[in-house]
Amino acid sequence: MIHKHWQDNETIKQVKCVHTDAKKYVVNTTLTPGKIYDVKNETEEFIFIVDNTNRVGAFRKDYFKDV
Repeated sequence: MIHKHWQDNETIKQVKCVHTDAKKYVVNTTLTPGKIYDVKNETEEFIFIVDNTNRVGAFRKDYFKDV
């Protein structure tokens, strides 16, 4: 149950949202293009950030670029 403590974990890095043009899901309510987010965890395909709802959410890496 490591995901319950991600909010309190140390920030790995920061990323900048470059777009919210999702094909399948609605992400424009939780992400803002141009905003910098703290990364709490990362996999090959997904990045776990503290989003606009102040909770940790998983998003595809193609929405972001490293700062």
